[in-house]
Amino acid sequence: MHPSIMLVSLIFVGISMLVSYALKSKIQRYSQTPLRSGLSGREVAERMLRENGIYDVQVVRAQGFLSDHYNPITKTVSLSEGIFDGRNVASAAVAAHECGHAIQHQANYPWLTLRSKLVPAVQFSSSLVQWILLAGIFLIKVFPGLLLAGIILFAVTTLFSLITLPVEFDASNRALAWLERTRITTPEEHPQAKDALKWAAMTYVVAAVASIVTLVQYILIYQGRSRN
Repeated sequence: MHPSIMLVSLIFVGISMLVSYALKSKIQRYSQTPLRSGLSGREVAERMLRENGIYDVQVVRAQGFLSDHYNPITKTVSLSEGIFDGRNVASAAVAAHECGHAIQHQANYPWLTLRSKLVPAVQFSSSLVQWILLAGIFLIKVFPGLLLAGIILFAVTTLFSLITLPVEFDASNRALAWLERTRITTPEEHPQAKDALKWAAMTYVVAAVASIVTLVQYILIYQGRSRN
């Protein structure tokens, strides 16, 4: 790997670890705040889906910590055990956020639709891109097109990271608006729910910025060495 790219990668790995640590700390902290409404994460999710006219999405239990996600193919909201059973602010915030994705799916939210269409291309590019970029740097004087191909593949993953941002922010906005409107989170609890989802969104922001910076570096390497 090129030294400059390695340095930037290490910097963003450090930043990502700090953000991830902050998110875990926030979730653990707000998991200690009992939800006054007394609802579990599963009950929050089922109520939010029902009140938005969604009856074909299942809420299921998932393994792992913060493994929560919405699958548009199987139409399932998967909640990690702590979120599924928890009756606290963190559980309500995370459960509502994942249901925000289900609502996006129902409403044909354009950014979610676009991201879903990119999934096959991202899966393909992710499996090859690092090897092609590495080979492209070593062989740039002999076969510069190889590095260019790697840059194009990496650009696909960068585009996916960028498209993910409005999807995640919108899901959080939908979740927070619903939690406040239904008074599932009280005025005292709501700032905590908002803070938890803010830090969750930060993980996607860091990933997107890291991807953009790395992409630019590869482009500069290609431009510089192809001139030589």
